[in-house]
Formats: sequence, C-alpha cells, structure tokens
Amino acid sequence: MNHSQRKLSSFNRRDFIKTTSLAVGAAAFGVPTLLRAQNLNSKLNIAAIGAGGKGSSDIDCCSSENIVALCDVDLERCADQVQKNPNAKFYRNYRQLLDEMDKSIDAVMVSTPDHFHAIAASAAMALNKPVYCQKPLTQTVYEARYLRDLADRKKLVTQMGNQGSAADGLRRAVECVQSGIIGQVSQVHVWTNRPVWPQGMDRPAGSDPIPASLDWDTWIGPAAMRPYKKGVYNPWNWRGWLDFGTGALGDMACHTVNLPFRALNLGYPTEIEAYPFSPMNGESYPLGSRIRFEFPERKTSIAAAHKTFFHRHDTLAQSPVTLWWYG
Repeated sequence: MNHSQRKLSSFNRRDFIKTTSLAVGAAAFGVPTLLRAQNLNSKLNIAAIGAGGKGSSDIDCCSSENIVALCDVDLERCADQVQKNPNAKFYRNYRQLLDEMDKSIDAVMVSTPDHFHAIAASAAMALNKPVYCQKPLTQTVYEARYLRDLADRKKLVTQMGNQGSAADGLRRAVECVQSGIIGQVSQVHVWTNRPVWPQGMDRPAGSDPIPASLDWDTWIGPAAMRPYKKGVYNPWNWRGWLDFGTGALGDMACHTVNLPFRALNLGYPTEIEAYPFSPMNGESYPLGSRIRFEFPERKTSIAAAHKTFFHRHDTLAQSPVTLWWYG
C-alpha cells in the first residue's frame, strides 16, 4: 500500500460524513467567506476606527483578538487604548489606515460619531472587510440601504452594535409577546430620558483655538466645515446637531424600540407624524419630540411550540399598531 492509499484508508466514514455535511451546509446556507476561509481557532486581526469613548469599550470587548490598528482624530481621547495596544499601528485618518493595512486586517470596527458611520463602514466593506458598526448604523435611510446592498453584494458578515439585543432578557420578552400572553397589541409607548445634551439652539458665533490633540478637519468629515467651538460639538454634544448626530431617536430608539419591533414584526410604517417641543432651526434637533407611527396588520412566522420535521413554524396574525415615541 502506497502513501496515498494509506492516507485514504485513514480517512474513515465518520470523517467523510462530517466533512461533506459541513461542505454542503456551507454551500446551502451561504456561510460567509470569512468563516469559510479562516481557521476557526485562529485570532482575527481587527482595526478600530474610533478608539475613544464608545470605541474604547468596543476594543476592550475584542481584546482576546489581535488589535492591529487604531484610528482616532483625538489623541487625548484615545490615549488609553494606544497604551493598552502598543503593537497596534496608530492613524489619525481612516483612509490611510485602510490603504496601508488592507492586507493585514480581517475585520473593522467603526465607533465614531454618527456622521462618520456610513462612509467609514462603506470604505472598509468596499475592501471586503466584515464590519461591526456602532449604532445608529447611519444618519439617513439612503445610507442604510446603501450599506445593506453593499453587504449583500460583497457577501460580508456585518453587525450593528446594539447593547442588549443579544441578551436573553430581550429574546425572552419577544417570545412572551409572540406567545399571546398579553394578547393582541394595538398601542406601544416608548420613552427615554434623552436628550441629556443641548438641543434646540442655533450655531454659536465665533471660534476657539483647536486643541493640539484634535484633527478638527478630519473630525468634520463629510459635513460642511464650521469653526471649532470648545465643548459645543466635540467630544459629546455632537449628538444634538443635525450635521453630526441623530438626536435622542437615533441614540436610544435602537435600544428601546427594538423589543416592540422584533416582537410585533412592525416593518415599515404607513404613516408618521412628528410633534417637536420647540421650533426647528435647521441647526440642531428640537428640545424634545413626540412621534406617532402607524403600522398595518401583519403576519409573522414564529417558531412552533411543538416542532416536527415538517412543521417548524407557525403563522401569527397581528393587529394594526400605533407606536408613540417620546424623547
């Protein structure tokens, strides 16, 4: 028996079934290229765009992987992560990072202010990099659809950061609602303590010296240039400005409206009416708002309580819903 024959004989029936089953499953269910190509026991080389603030905690959550590149426009805000990851290359501009590190990174995290999410995520995805992007995914519906189509075309693994969505509590609550424990739902009321940053104001006049640690031009990114004002935009109050943030709705609704959307399969509304609590000025979001969403009746496919080989899902008919948002 030659070497090749001995090798074939050692490849037993169990190995054959396991290998072919995995191959068929990967083809049938479209397992992403990243998972098929990587050794599942190896570590990923991750680049982080946005290393201060929320980006810092995102990086900490991936500390078991290889953090190979960090990018941030504010040296002071990201100093802690630079110290924690001395072997990671540091950049001030995400374009330079992607240009130079393209072949050395497996995935990219985007944890910047909202106005940068779509352009940073799409730039990484264009290079076939799986992306984890903080919420809200984008500022506009167009940007969200663009990223969706790009991920589908490139067959990429992507995820929007949304604390709580993967937790047992939220999934259990979805199951309780869909089981009919509280009956049909016709109204939903969701509120938040946000904004906890200034809103309803005009742009301030004048300018202040730009801190040496901050690359203000890169921070502005795709928005129209404006003078730097200390404490007005960076590092936190950008959420209240139309050019940079998405207000309380973009900051918190992806958390608090997540449960009813998933439990009730709300989909697209047929009517939306917004009531601002202060005049709109074209610069910042109003002091607060009340928004009414109308959703039509729907049919939802839910996991069957008693599954069989031929019966794995039930169809649940759900009534029209009025959802109120206060924030």
